Amino acid sequence: MKVSELKTLIGAESLTPGVGEDREITCGYTCDLLSWVMAHGDEGMAWVTVQTHLNVIAVAVLSDMACVILPEGIRMETESLDKAVSEGMAVLTSPLTAFEICGKLAAQGVPPKA
Repeated sequence: MKVSELKTLIGAESLTPGVGEDREITCGYTCDLLSWVMAHGDEGMAWVTVQTHLNVIAVAVLSDMACVILPEGIRMETESLDKAVSEGMAVLTSPLTAFEICGKLAAQGVPPKA
């Protein structure tokens, strides 16, 4: 599944329009503890988090994730979005809860992080 397909699946809005939407999603993950995500992040991961600060982008880029997904319509700070664009990291916001987003990913065959 590509980020653009995920966007449609979860009714998301891209907060970084046109950025990284062709990336392939290899797995999904939900966590808000950045040190834990740094240790468990993976290439191609779709990461669901409520965190919105600049370090979220740094962690996502460090692991070469496919995208960051903010649930429940959460918005990200401009500084963080500017960094995401400069690093080529897609950031989506969805009206769905983190639980609903993960359920939709799983139903489409996207595996959890191995």
